[in-house]
Amino acid sequence: MAEEQPGQQAAGHVDEQALDEVVRFTSELIRIDTTNRGGGDCRERPAAEYAAERLAGAGLEPRLLERTPGRTNVVARIEGTDPSADALLLHGHLDVVPAEAADWSVDPFSGEIRDGVVWGRGAVDMKNMDAMILSVVRGWARQGVRPRRDIVIAFTADEEASAEDGSGFLADQHASLFEGCTEGVSESGAFTFHDGRGNELYGIAAGERGTGWLKLTAHGRAGHGSKVNHDNAVTKLATAIARIGEHRWPVRLTPTVRAALTELAALYGEQADLDTPGFDVDALLEKLGPAASLVEATVRNSANPTMLHAGYKVNVIPGQAVAHVDGRFLAGAEEEFAATLDRLTGVDVDWEFHHREVALQAPVHSSTYAKMRAAVEEFAPEGHVVPYCMSGGTDAKQFSRLGITGYGFTPLKTPEGFDYQALFHGVDERVPVDALHFGVRVLDRYLRTA
Repeated sequence: MAEEQPGQQAAGHVDEQALDEVVRFTSELIRIDTTNRGGGDCRERPAAEYAAERLAGAGLEPRLLERTPGRTNVVARIEGTDPSADALLLHGHLDVVPAEAADWSVDPFSGEIRDGVVWGRGAVDMKNMDAMILSVVRGWARQGVRPRRDIVIAFTADEEASAEDGSGFLADQHASLFEGCTEGVSESGAFTFHDGRGNELYGIAAGERGTGWLKLTAHGRAGHGSKVNHDNAVTKLATAIARIGEHRWPVRLTPTVRAALTELAALYGEQADLDTPGFDVDALLEKLGPAASLVEATVRNSANPTMLHAGYKVNVIPGQAVAHVDGRFLAGAEEEFAATLDRLTGVDVDWEFHHREVALQAPVHSSTYAKMRAAVEEFAPEGHVVPYCMSGGTDAKQFSRLGITGYGFTPLKTPEGFDYQALFHGVDERVPVDALHFGVRVLDRYLRTA
């Protein structure tokens, strides 16, 4: 790529080809079925080859990397103009969660473009962002743009399961490809949240709760279903699961959540004396109305029972019963989470981490966050940018092993009534064409100044 003169970077603009390509790339990526059913049942290679071909068309040298055949990752680097600057990681995953076609209005892998909307699994999670990255990079190649800092682009496999074949593999086996990266940008933030009061909020993610997927096992005495049995594994497990499901976790405010509550309270003219003893955070959330959904899942740890398995015949008491729980914990609260599970499961039920990843925290007063905010405000001046913490997790967890601080920044401007958050893993997942155009412009603006 040819080098621009200083000062031209921020003044650049997205050309019409980039706007056309982001829509086409989103649609075509959706058509490549990369359903991740867990347990290794996925094949991302066709999508990886698609992305690599378009990166190569922008003059880059992408590498295809696999831990398991067919579970393919793509990594490429754009050299910046300042060799002394820290590098930035820009990443998106290629896999998607399953979709039951019978439940959808369209074929979930059609990538249909209808009435200004792109339909299909991955339209918001997150082939839209993959397409934005590709279109921005190709636009830069046409315009001769080089960023100030190196930008490492990574398209990953396996994010919707364990990430063992994706970001985990890259972080553990190919750390050298991310040399110099101190910050990362990926899903999910800077999308429009309509608060029902006429305000547009744009939450930039500056943290994630940790992942604690749990396996619970109860052992008992097997026997005939008609006999008295005071050592019933199903009863033991059900009792523990009920305690977990009914537990009310205490409020624990991380710096990111504090900042979110403070800014939202100020927007709505509410008091947020968060350090006052006995301050009622739940009462504040009620006053925030729909906007509370941006933070209410992240003021506490959580543990939701999701799977149960026991027995093989109605008249046989099994000797073992198993359950799985989706647990999430805040930064600094993992020990409390584990100690609480010990108490709730009691002496009759054993538990272990089936999958465990760290909680993340990113500064909201950094220059990176400020530049993201500025990019959104340039194209959505009527919006209110606020920080928030993601209730779930992303590939940023695995890349944090390399000392990379992660932010969620997938900019989209959507109309009122478009429930972006509900479409994650939902039926009839879709994204407006105008939202993709907004995303490309904002992402381009941010990356030129990053």
